[in-house]
Amino acid sequence: MADPAFFDEDDDPHRGIRLGDPTPSSESRRWGVLLIRFMRIIAIFWLMQGLMQWYVVLTSPKPIFDTLPSGAATAVIFFAVLDLIAGVGLWLATPWGGVLWLLIASAQIFVTLSVPGFFAGGYYLIALDLILIALYFALTFEAGRDFESQNLRSRRKRAQQRASKFSGVTKFNATSFVSRMRALLTQSHRNR
Repeated sequence: MADPAFFDEDDDPHRGIRLGDPTPSSESRRWGVLLIRFMRIIAIFWLMQGLMQWYVVLTSPKPIFDTLPSGAATAVIFFAVLDLIAGVGLWLATPWGGVLWLLIASAQIFVTLSVPGFFAGGYYLIALDLILIALYFALTFEAGRDFESQNLRSRRKRAQQRASKFSGVTKFNATSFVSRMRALLTQSHRNR
């Protein structure tokens, strides 16, 4: 395992989406906070969708594989399980949650196009999913840009602090050094 002392905490790629990290400027983190809020709002909707799919599974008088076509029953189980997992991942603002949500939203678009009556909303649901995906990519891009700019600012600040530490130290001057050495040698020869 790598020694954490070799790594700077400002180089953390997930810092832009972490909630509660201390930051010198809230302005530089606004896109990360917006991304987290967006992910949490989407998480609530995806958790509700997963619970609705489980409602279909659990309240059916007969097993769903007996009442629905096998493809539809498989899709209900697929969305019942993965909607909940994606919702938890989105709520935690983890990268895998965003990836799983993108997979589920894409599958939802595909199922809506393949089986028109499977999801309520039809083409409106497709449009909503596409808008949410575009918003997710835009917020992720902006949060990453904010992270990079914050990282650059903190590196410049550290470099300036290091430079200010050494500003009081005089630079090495060869002629001054040689003249001091001559004076010391001359003084030592006189003292003999």
